[in-house]
Amino acid sequence: EKGKSRQEIQSQIKKKEKAVRYIKEKYSSHNLSEEEIHLCLYSICDNNSYLNSNRLPVDKMISYLREYFSPTSIDEGYSLSIVSGESGARLSHSHGRQYYFALQSLTLWRDILDDMFRLWSLAESDLLSSSLSYSLMDTGQGMHRVQQAPQTYRAMQSLLKRVQDNVETWIGSSMIHLGDHNVPNALNFIDKYTQVPRILGPIVVCLENVEKMVEDDENLETFVNRSFGGLEKLKKDILYDFFKSAFDGSGASNFYDAGSCIDGRLTSAWNWCQALPEKDFYIIFKLTGFTGFDGDFR
Repeated sequence: EKGKSRQEIQSQIKKKEKAVRYIKEKYSSHNLSEEEIHLCLYSICDNNSYLNSNRLPVDKMISYLREYFSPTSIDEGYSLSIVSGESGARLSHSHGRQYYFALQSLTLWRDILDDMFRLWSLAESDLLSSSLSYSLMDTGQGMHRVQQAPQTYRAMQSLLKRVQDNVETWIGSSMIHLGDHNVPNALNFIDKYTQVPRILGPIVVCLENVEKMVEDDENLETFVNRSFGGLEKLKKDILYDFFKSAFDGSGASNFYDAGSCIDGRLTSAWNWCQALPEKDFYIIFKLTGFTGFDGDFR
């Protein structure tokens, strides 16, 4: 943990273990064994650990969006507006509309990740249900088991409604793909959204690492100043490109597969990842330890 010495961490671990022993001894009974209590407590720890490593990048990207951009004012050269047919965009949004479209998409991803353990359980239940038949079909992405997932779908509808209720106006489609050629079954659904931290994590790591590296390396600071106009401009340029191009409806040849639907927002983000090596700031990603969106990154 950042900011804590090994001694402090070890002390906290011992306190945690002592607390676990106390809770097990106090609350165990004939109906609830110490082993079951132990499993429950460490399941909570697993969930907290998952949220810290998977939801945290989304929270940080939401903070970056709010810090560097405003829906009501536009810094010169940083309009988030997009026009369908320009630069690969398949949607048309004003600056303010695009700001809220990105914010709502990130908020939905955060809530999905926050509830991932429950969604995973429901997905397994749908996949193993004896009452839900499936067909083996070529979806255009290879052969897949196409199967409806009613429990997962209802949970996703509930999450979407909660996010929609918390915003003034919902922008874009509310279409959820599940059990079709886009998202063939519940397992594909889970796999799709576990990619969110793999997409956002490397961006957050790049932004945080480049700041530290510039502070420690005068030569790198000179390079950043000369090539990108300074550290803050570099960071804003990266974020500007992402919030504008990763939520532009791109990534497929029709609006059913991409566009503004719930799953299409993630398709556009994938498309941005694929185009990263073509960006001027790609060298900064490499300098800060980026190795890819599907693997280890520091």
